[in-house]
Amino acid sequence: MSENKVGGSMWKDALILFAITLISGLMLGLVYQVTEQPRREQQERRIQEACRAVFAQADRFEEYTYTVDETLAQELAADGVKTGTVYQALDNGGNSLGYVIETTSGEGYGGNITLYAGITKDGIVNGVSILSISETPGLGMRAGEVLVPQFAEKPAVSFTYTKSGSQSDSEIDAISGATITTKAVTNAVNGAVRVFEQVLTQAAGPLSDRGTGETEGRETV
Repeated sequence: MSENKVGGSMWKDALILFAITLISGLMLGLVYQVTEQPRREQQERRIQEACRAVFAQADRFEEYTYTVDETLAQELAADGVKTGTVYQALDNGGNSLGYVIETTSGEGYGGNITLYAGITKDGIVNGVSILSISETPGLGMRAGEVLVPQFAEKPAVSFTYTKSGSQSDSEIDAISGATITTKAVTNAVNGAVRVFEQVLTQAAGPLSDRGTGETEGRETV
């Protein structure tokens, strides 16, 4: 085969490959655009469901703008935690009931664990909902079943976990055989508590009566 024919064949193959790549890229882009809105709506539904799970008494949830100072961000990062979106839980009269705080622990056994913690204005954990988790089936994946219920209706303080049976409201019974998952979930909830304490209480008012159920003297957001 002559050199010209070889060169022509190579150019032909290159053009065919380019055309296939271009068409594939255009099709992927089209599919992405077509599915973008349904994916966004599905994600929004998941978020609303997570918010509702931790604040069933709320009428609606509105995104709350806040800024975590650098010191707090570094402290959370040291525990493998980063903060996400915060929503304000409102009743049907527009009064603040508390906040839903998104945090992610990057130190789960199977990767990131993202959860939403609902904390009332009085500093009580109203509930915790795990948004995403990929832990070991039968062990870490039991976090929603074993760990989540233990945080509900307890004062929003720094939680610890134990393998020998909790002795106080601030202690969480670890999942047997899944200490890493337990630690990650506990740290993520603690991250939400820290955000509430250092940032959101500026709007919710002082916590001198935390856990008593008293709200007198606190500002309404």
